Amino acid sequence: MTKTVLITGCSSGIGAATASRLLDSGWEVWASARRPETLADLAAAGCRTVALDVTDEGSMSAAVDTVLDGSGRLDALVNNAGYSQSGALESLDVDDVRRQFETNVFGLLRLTQLVLPVMREQRSGRIVNIGSMGGKLTFPGGGAYHASKYAVEALSDALRYEVSGFGIKVVLIEPGLITTNFEAAVAAGMPTGEGPYAAFNEQVQAATTEAYDGPMARFGGPPEAVAKVIEKALTKANPKPRYTVTISAPAAMAARKVLGDRGWDLAMRTQFPRPE
Repeated sequence: MTKTVLITGCSSGIGAATASRLLDSGWEVWASARRPETLADLAAAGCRTVALDVTDEGSMSAAVDTVLDGSGRLDALVNNAGYSQSGALESLDVDDVRRQFETNVFGLLRLTQLVLPVMREQRSGRIVNIGSMGGKLTFPGGGAYHASKYAVEALSDALRYEVSGFGIKVVLIEPGLITTNFEAAVAAGMPTGEGPYAAFNEQVQAATTEAYDGPMARFGGPPEAVAKVIEKALTKANPKPRYTVTISAPAAMAARKVLGDRGWDLAMRTQFPRPE
């Protein structure tokens, strides 16, 4: 029996790579995005597409109904939609932070709630949440984004236990540096203008660009590397609760653990000017 998967955030990057990989592996793939016109290439390849805005209740409900009407079942959900809001916390517009949590956290939770009834009825299902190494450590200037990924860690841990008795498995993917256009989104969301954090925010933006385009990029990987791990999480009979992706993720997590709070702060001062 062909298995059906719904993937969020498929307009580019990890979502698009995952949709393509699973399609090639024989899955019935429902690729989704806020703007369905961005899914034209995936549709041409054979994916079924659906408009899905994870910040809109009506859009999420309609998308799930469309998948169930079209396929009759749903075997897996990949919660991939997300973005970064960077900048010193005092300099951020709280409404922007709320919007980030609507996408990265509340949308993930609500969409999961909407698919769980059918999975419970089937007594089977997989939910794969795309977190980040940023759910285990925090870089200066990334507090809002990291907070959202810490939240995904907590939700995944609780959900894994709560739904296991229904035959549903929950897996968290923790990518490190992934060479997508993620850094462009960071730059676009960075606060600008004068103020006590102006130089700091500029350095955060420069450090982000350097990480993706400079020598550090060799420690990262392409979206296809994440897609490969997502497929493993969906197909292994007994998947791990967590998978890291790229060498940068376990290396950074280990460094954070070894250095402790004060050591990490000292290490960060070599990369970011301290606002003062």
